[in-house]
Amino acid sequence: MTRERYVDVEPGVRLWAEECGAADRPPLLLVMGALASGLAWPDELVALLAERHRVIRYDHRDTGRSTWAFDENPYPISRLAEDAVAVLDAFGVDRAHVVGMSLGGLLAQLLVADHPDRLLSATLIGATALSTTPYVGPDGARVPVEELPGPSERLLEFWALPPEDRDLEGELDDRVEHWRALAGDALPFDADWFRERERAIVAHTGHHAPGSAHALADPSGLLRTDELAATEVPVLVISAPAEPVAPAPHAEHLAQVIRGARLAEIPGMGHALPPEVHAPLAKEILRHTETA
Repeated sequence: MTRERYVDVEPGVRLWAEECGAADRPPLLLVMGALASGLAWPDELVALLAERHRVIRYDHRDTGRSTWAFDENPYPISRLAEDAVAVLDAFGVDRAHVVGMSLGGLLAQLLVADHPDRLLSATLIGATALSTTPYVGPDGARVPVEELPGPSERLLEFWALPPEDRDLEGELDDRVEHWRALAGDALPFDADWFRERERAIVAHTGHHAPGSAHALADPSGLLRTDELAATEVPVLVISAPAEPVAPAPHAEHLAQVIRGARLAEIPGMGHALPPEVHAPLAKEILRHTETA
């Protein structure tokens, strides 16, 4: 059974949130990426996690059914991590397992560093490290963070396209092509599945206008080098071999710079959550939360 509610995080800012699974199970908070509604966590994956957890997902501000007001009330990226804490407070959760994807993986690192007392564990997917510690390659060579590979050329070209005022079907076309670029080339791409997911998100949101707030939010002050190196929060890093946003070796770097972090690979996975990865991803997350 799912239960929805709204969370007032500050005057004039309200977040939509939903929980499913038995209330007496260990809580697990899902934190999605930039400009993405909480419904970007596929229902099928949520259901697998809810077999053993009280799963909470929510819409960031300026996504989904949450308040869209960045122009009147701008905020830094770090504020989104505090929103995650406010969601836990609203549901009466003292400590939770947290799973963050993409920007959500950065926010989860902020929670590990700044609010370790609120976490049972963290799982990071498709994220880069909030650390200046160099990456150490298999040959022992130290590679400065700024020299690690960035997003694929295909994605950079896609992101550079000017925004357009599209009708619903045109917007869905664009979102599907974005997911095609994000998913990588290792697994078959089911355009119809992604289209229906985005159609459901549009229906949930109430409009199909694309957001831009998180791309405009101040990204400064996010580094947590020392805190991540000293954390006692159990951390799992998901390695996605077809990842085009934070390509190899970013997952390995995360596992190096976060104290005690464990690395697990999901074969074929890119920067997306198609049906093929639901079962193996849920298996790794649940293995982590059970042993944390």
